[in-house]
Amino acid sequence: MSETHPAQVGGEQGVRHELRHHDGSTRSVLVIDREVPYPEGKLIVSRTDSEGRITHANRAFVEMSGYTEEELIGQAHSILRHPDMPRAAFKSLWDTVQAGQEWRGYVKNLRKDGAYYWVFATVIANVRAGATIGYTSVRRKPSRSKIDEAVALYATMRETQT
Repeated sequence: MSETHPAQVGGEQGVRHELRHHDGSTRSVLVIDREVPYPEGKLIVSRTDSEGRITHANRAFVEMSGYTEEELIGQAHSILRHPDMPRAAFKSLWDTVQAGQEWRGYVKNLRKDGAYYWVFATVIANVRAGATIGYTSVRRKPSRSKIDEAVALYATMRETQT
């Protein structure tokens, strides 16, 4: 569970959440209940090092996240974690890619301004000379029906997380 506190940004009412990540780390984030539509015909692409720190962000990623490229590079990819995403979803992602397998799933991402956007993500390990040196994530526009399914599933998962 995350702790919440009312907040206001510009003219929008938001909530400040204290997030606890699957690795036990915490951070405070602002959340505004406003969806930014995924751009038609775009792919969001990023690469990370083996620890999940962003090493590359394409223009679509920068634009959708609301951060500058300079703000993203070197940050943990969890900078985009929305509090509606259960920790178990990210544990599953990490367990899968660290085992050398491809992970696919629906993710609600948090923008810098507190709004959110949904993606259908594919994450693979980048392997060189038999060693994983990082990960690549390619995100596509998800269908509304799949988003609705993910919303219901993630709500159930959050109810059972400790």
